[in-house]
Amino acid sequence: MAIATGVVALMYVGICYSIAEMASALPHTGGAYSFGRTAMGPWGGLIAGLAQTMEYVLTPAVIVIGIGGYIGEVFDNIFSVEAPAPLWWLVFYVLFVGINILGMKATFRFCIVFTVLALAILLVFWIGAIPHFSWDIALNIDPAGGGSRFLPYGWRGIAEALPFAIWFYLAIEEIPLAAEESRNPQRDMPKALIWGILALIATSLLTLFLNAGITPGAAGIGKSEEPLIEAFKTIFGVGGGTTALALFAVAGLVASFLTIIYAYSRNIYSLSRSGYFPKWLSVTLTKRRTPHAALISGAVIGYGVALLIEYGDDWLGTGGGWLGVRANVQAATVLLNMAAIGAVIAYIMQMIAFVRLRRSFPAVERPYVSPLGNAGAIVAAVIALVALCFMILNPDYRIGVIGCAIWFAVGLGYFALSGRKNLVYSPEERFALEHSAHPRAESADA
Repeated sequence: MAIATGVVALMYVGICYSIAEMASALPHTGGAYSFGRTAMGPWGGLIAGLAQTMEYVLTPAVIVIGIGGYIGEVFDNIFSVEAPAPLWWLVFYVLFVGINILGMKATFRFCIVFTVLALAILLVFWIGAIPHFSWDIALNIDPAGGGSRFLPYGWRGIAEALPFAIWFYLAIEEIPLAAEESRNPQRDMPKALIWGILALIATSLLTLFLNAGITPGAAGIGKSEEPLIEAFKTIFGVGGGTTALALFAVAGLVASFLTIIYAYSRNIYSLSRSGYFPKWLSVTLTKRRTPHAALISGAVIGYGVALLIEYGDDWLGTGGGWLGVRANVQAATVLLNMAAIGAVIAYIMQMIAFVRLRRSFPAVERPYVSPLGNAGAIVAAVIALVALCFMILNPDYRIGVIGCAIWFAVGLGYFALSGRKNLVYSPEERFALEHSAHPRAESADA
């Protein structure tokens, strides 16, 4: 996991610097689809948009399972009542989709509060964990055949850890979706991306090493659905204080949940507005101007997929491991892998777009220029491609791969049959035509 995190952190540095340059040159809501469409035309924009939509719709589903686990544990400790996990999922979806429907200001104000609270809880955890840290505990996984103490599952273990390492940084690239709400996107987008990824790298490394290096160690934490609760039990013992801290530990998940709901709504809205998705998905409330149709539809899909993967065996009567998934693989893990597949496909498309935009639109004003240049984008794309191959080939997540394939098949089919006939001139496409070195050729491509 440590090696996988280092590799993935390198990938995200290249991604964030590249997206920072593109976001300053093309400050339009749309994210990956916006960059892809400008650089590669409608089909390139579609593939990037579909990948990012899958990432953003499924990521909240993973997060809400984590929230349900923490809240369920706290609720059980206080009231000795165990509520069904899907009930918690539904409660939090309704609550935080509702906050997003209230408007962008409400969403970001809540997010700031929960983010500061989450960082405070992490600080308490780091300070409390340092005296308990031990390398013997951090390396307490019994080596499998051919493994070592440091690499208990061999090099295969690094490959299998990649999607979980991606989870440390997943969705940092959503920042350009807020371009139209930003006061100065050419300045704010690059600053947010660079400072954001640096903060995530620091917090991810501290959390990874300290959480694994205290009792119950890597072996126990790797199987836990509430790793910070386990850590607080070790640091403070079992009691009311630990329960309270565990409740506050949900803050980080809530902050992510809020903003990624915002991200999928803006992503779906912008794709619908441009004609890629059905038009009704871009309907907004008259007074609040929030894309309620996109918000609700994304929540319904995410919640439905979580239920299907968690309870598919019971519904189908297959008794465990339906469609080739091992019975001991958690639903959140399968969803995480699906979200990560969508993410790395979107990253590959955006890095290709970065290189093409530099070549096709050299004269476009770039208020921010990536210091890593094309090399940073190419290295990030190669790492993302390798990660994608490992995730697709892992038999534990076959149902996730099948689900991803179905999503792309439906999206591409809809666009081929209907969507491509309804495309409208998007802000980024008009911008590209106006600033192209070869406007006649670009017009033909569009």
